[in-house]
Amino acid sequence: MTALSFFRGGALLLLAPLVTIYCSLAILVAIFLFRMDEKSLQYLPRQWARQFCRIAGVRVKIEGADKLAPDCGYIYCANHLSQFDIFSFQGYFPRDFRWLAKEELFRIPFLGCAMANAGAIAINRSQGREALKSLQKAADRIKAGTSILIFPEGTRSADGELHPFKGGAMLLAIKAGVPIVPVAFSGSYTILPKGTFLARPGLITIKIGDPIPTTDLSSSKNKQELALLVHAKVAELLNKGAQET
Repeated sequence: MTALSFFRGGALLLLAPLVTIYCSLAILVAIFLFRMDEKSLQYLPRQWARQFCRIAGVRVKIEGADKLAPDCGYIYCANHLSQFDIFSFQGYFPRDFRWLAKEELFRIPFLGCAMANAGAIAINRSQGREALKSLQKAADRIKAGTSILIFPEGTRSADGELHPFKGGAMLLAIKAGVPIVPVAFSGSYTILPKGTFLARPGLITIKIGDPIPTTDLSSSKNKQELALLVHAKVAELLNKGAQET
């Protein structure tokens, strides 16, 4: 790591909490003082994420967004290599979308309130009735036209490789009846691998695949088949990207 890269990574580590608190407070002020609507509020988290990328020296390239209908709701299913998957997608993806986030995050002071008011969707990750209720609420939001991004591997890859997809995201898509869009992140693992703290400068490429319809699928019969199909499509996008470099 060069001296400049070390400086950038250290600056991001120190400034990240301050930038996050500032953005959370700005969202709350925009809501309660200026009465901004949810869609207009997305400018603020977009700028929050872009600041992280700029401080770290990260550039973002998006390919294939022209395949998406502007007024259609989607579930974007992506591989997960790094925290910078979140920053790059939030900062530079050109379509309106919301985050699906675990309930615990909504209990964090300022951040939780800002997330809820900016449209993030809470999901209960436990087993049982409450988890099913939160899944149905999320499906209802998506069915009404809200697009979301999900990482079906469940966690960041520890080795930079693509791992099996869980069925939860597929079940949500089937319940909502909206298309799944395969998304492939490349380059983010070398910027900030799991278990490290100092980000490196670099380029993240986000490839968008063709939407996969779910309207004729049954949740009990097809979620694992769908998980395998979406996994294969993400792998195909990653392989295509590797061949182009």
